[in-house]
Amino acid sequence: MVELYNQEVFAGEHIVVTGGGTGLGRAMAMRFATLGAAVTICGRREEPLAETAKEIKDAGGEAEGISCNLKEHEAVEAMIAEAEARQGNVTKLVNNAAGNFLAPTEQLTPNGFDAIVKTNLYGSFYATQACGRRWIERKHGGSVMSIVTTYAEHGSAFLVPSAVSKAGIIALMKSLAAEWGVYGIRLNAIAPGPFPTEGANSRLMPD
Repeated sequence: MVELYNQEVFAGEHIVVTGGGTGLGRAMAMRFATLGAAVTICGRREEPLAETAKEIKDAGGEAEGISCNLKEHEAVEAMIAEAEARQGNVTKLVNNAAGNFLAPTEQLTPNGFDAIVKTNLYGSFYATQACGRRWIERKHGGSVMSIVTTYAEHGSAFLVPSAVSKAGIIALMKSLAAEWGVYGIRLNAIAPGPFPTEGANSRLMPD
């Protein structure tokens, strides 16, 4: 296979990947590590974080897993602080963690709506703000990539909390790109589209 990237393109970088224990987050974290980055993965469940971090380390990479409730500002701030204590200053952030489920909107409960919006939008804001504050103070710049969805632009039936929160993330990235560009901070959002994972299949394509 032809290698597209310099194998040390991320050497010296410390990348935080939220939702990095499974699915897309796991795949990205593992690839960043093979390209030289020190990686911190965070999420709710400790077991997949530990398994993914071990797999990265066994392959010769640098990785740490930190359990974190992204819906809570204090927890996210503590996670970034711990990540830096373990592996040095964070230089890049990937907002990947997300929740989602199918529901007729008229049956959607406040708790159900809050759970998705807080995980997706609030969690992305808290992590971005925590990193951005540090980068501005250090005058070093940084980079944020947020994972969104194709229906964040055009909407989707039965997925209102996800569509609303992901549209908010797009606005967040655009707004902060205008506000923080002067500090050398880059912010982008990408919508890779659907792909099968156990979690997504159980929530979005139930039997």
